[in-house]
Amino acid sequence: MKKLGFGLMRLPLLDANDASTVDLELLKQMVDLFLEKGFTYFDTAWMYNAFASEKATKAALVDRHPRESFTLATKLHSGFFNSFEDRDKIFQAQLEKTGAGYFDYYLLHGIEAGSYPKYEQFDCFNWLLDKKAKGLVKHAGFSYHDNPELLDEILTKHPEMEFVQLQINYLDWESPWIQSKGCYEVACKHNIPIIVMEPVKGGTLAHLPQEAEQLLQSRAPGMSAASWAIRFAASLPNVMMVLSGMSDMAQMQDNLSFMENFVPLTQEEQDLTFQAAKIINSQIAIPCTGCSYCTEGCPMHIAIPQYFSLYNEDMREVESKGWTINFTNYEALAKNFGRAGDCVECGQCEGVCPQHLPIVETLKKVSQRYDK
Repeated sequence: MKKLGFGLMRLPLLDANDASTVDLELLKQMVDLFLEKGFTYFDTAWMYNAFASEKATKAALVDRHPRESFTLATKLHSGFFNSFEDRDKIFQAQLEKTGAGYFDYYLLHGIEAGSYPKYEQFDCFNWLLDKKAKGLVKHAGFSYHDNPELLDEILTKHPEMEFVQLQINYLDWESPWIQSKGCYEVACKHNIPIIVMEPVKGGTLAHLPQEAEQLLQSRAPGMSAASWAIRFAASLPNVMMVLSGMSDMAQMQDNLSFMENFVPLTQEEQDLTFQAAKIINSQIAIPCTGCSYCTEGCPMHIAIPQYFSLYNEDMREVESKGWTINFTNYEALAKNFGRAGDCVECGQCEGVCPQHLPIVETLKKVSQRYDK
């Protein structure tokens, strides 16, 4: 397989305020182009796009293309089952929603210290192997959001896992929170192939500070910032696939332009990405990737990722400056969502955040800027 996978989490929408309103006609065009260029890997999940992604996958991909022409991955997340029976109910519903018949890759989703005991409690690793034995799953693995030590423990206990999905990008490579490099090295130690998620860190590495942008442009004029991020991940020797969430045709065309005939980064180019990371880290206020896991159970319906994005944009320019257009953007969002200051500090968002962000305290900063 070519190394670029279509991540079906940030799909094109008809209504920007409703993640379930997938623009199916545009998605069909994107799927067709992706396959036409020789790419075959598609990645969805139970709760992506407000639970609409798997159905959209059926409409745009499965119903329109021969089953053998594509590779499909989906996942079981610990937040949606509480019994042995729930696992099978979700799996059966996923087969029905996608119409796929079987899944080429199936993942236990978002394993970290808090959720790992639940996967063990409900014997999910053996459950997944049973699905494989029955031909309903071709390859069994898991996605992971925690430290290298726990990853080593899991891979030691479960050598039957065939792959692991990790958050890897040049900004998080040395991050003490994400520890991309450390987790990558653990997977290499166990000789297990890696699928990369968040190579562009939710769009952060597609829109760089001017200094970082100029640094990369000086080496490769005309190449997008996203191309550097995706090629960084794809250049790592143990990486088998790099997922990219593409929400419009322009993103799709850009990704295909440099991954159709992929050329790995040189050592000099890799060093440039680390220089760019230093510039970005000096200016980013909130390292949110916009995955929106935090919003599903928010009792106040707060648009957490969107508010963090507005705040980051303002802080990246001049922290002390007064009014910006983002005050208007914030008010527009607040017409449909709870305000940052409406947070009741229940903490559910922090429990599911893959980046382990202090969301409650950070919302107070956002509220201080926009609500006050």
